[in-house]
Amino acid sequence: MTSANDKPEWAQSKREKLNAERVAQGLKPKRRIWPWILLALIVAAVVAFIFLSPPPPAVDDTTTAEQAPVARQVRQSETLTLAPATLTETVKVTGTLVPAQRSEIASQASGRVMAVMVRPGDTVNEGDVLAQIDRASLELQLTQQQATAGATRAQLQSSQQQLERTEQLAGQGLATPSALEQARSATAALEAQLEALESGVETAQLALDNATVKSPLSGIVSARSVEPGQTIQAGTPLFTVVNLDKMEFDAAASVNSSARVAAGQTAVVTVTGLDGQQFTGQVSRVNPVALTGTRTVPIYIDLDNEEGNLRGGMFATGQIAVREEQGALAVPVSALREDAEGTYVLTIDGETLVRKPVEVVQEWNRGSQLEVTGLVEGDVIVAAALSELEPGETITLVEG
Repeated sequence: MTSANDKPEWAQSKREKLNAERVAQGLKPKRRIWPWILLALIVAAVVAFIFLSPPPPAVDDTTTAEQAPVARQVRQSETLTLAPATLTETVKVTGTLVPAQRSEIASQASGRVMAVMVRPGDTVNEGDVLAQIDRASLELQLTQQQATAGATRAQLQSSQQQLERTEQLAGQGLATPSALEQARSATAALEAQLEALESGVETAQLALDNATVKSPLSGIVSARSVEPGQTIQAGTPLFTVVNLDKMEFDAAASVNSSARVAAGQTAVVTVTGLDGQQFTGQVSRVNPVALTGTRTVPIYIDLDNEEGNLRGGMFATGQIAVREEQGALAVPVSALREDAEGTYVLTIDGETLVRKPVEVVQEWNRGSQLEVTGLVEGDVIVAAALSELEPGETITLVEG
């Protein structure tokens, strides 16, 4: 132990032993100076930061107080200027187009086809010859029928003369009643026979006429199923001719919607492949029974096709107007808002949004449009569903 340090000698560090020796020699012990140097550096850094940092900008209370609130931007496409309109409730239908006039032409005579004059896509007029069947055998049949009818007609004339003479003799008492009855029976039989033969002549003449196959309507040949040289029988399908001046939209609507559709209602039809074009038609009839399996009701709509743009088999969608009201004010459902006080819309007065209470009268187009009261013609409303806008806010209208 030393007077400078109470620690035993074995527990002292090298520095403590050196200081003990210095004390024993009558010198002062050495002190640590690096903690003081570190403290001085820290104090110097703090003082430099305080005096060298730039002062914060002064707040101008007058400018802050006079700064205008930020105005929200609303696109013009998100607004609507109210005006009286015709509101229409529609029923959607889908289906395909078919020609209103279509003729399936079959052979009415038997024989060999001598010539076919048309192909699919050819335009024909009513009465044009489409095909010619061999006339030789038909002409022979007609000649035979005419000859047989001529011979029977001569026999009838002779029988009628004989009957007249018999009636005269019977009147004079020179002919028996049985002879008179036989003469009358023979004449009646020949009359019936001649009538049947004349019908045969007409049939043979008709068959000969039908050997020339003619178009029953003006239109376009859509199908041909006969070739020259082919032997056909009566009833064999030959051609299909369609007229595209009038088209029929074979549509279908759901069972529930179809109850509101009636003949005479107007329909607007859009056709796949004819973008940007609409065709106006009229409901001609409504099927009273839904199709099994689909639960849809067939609805038939007449369409004009004067320009010839429509073709059979095109897929189309139609909107049938089932209810209409003119001169009504309506807003889109997205414009309607609701709070604790009730329903309202936001109108634009200059650059300020104003709360306008409204009352819904009727829904149109499955609720997409609402007929309302509380607004007047010329009111400009926020039509889009901009939930962040509130009454009293300032807005700026921008293009778009």
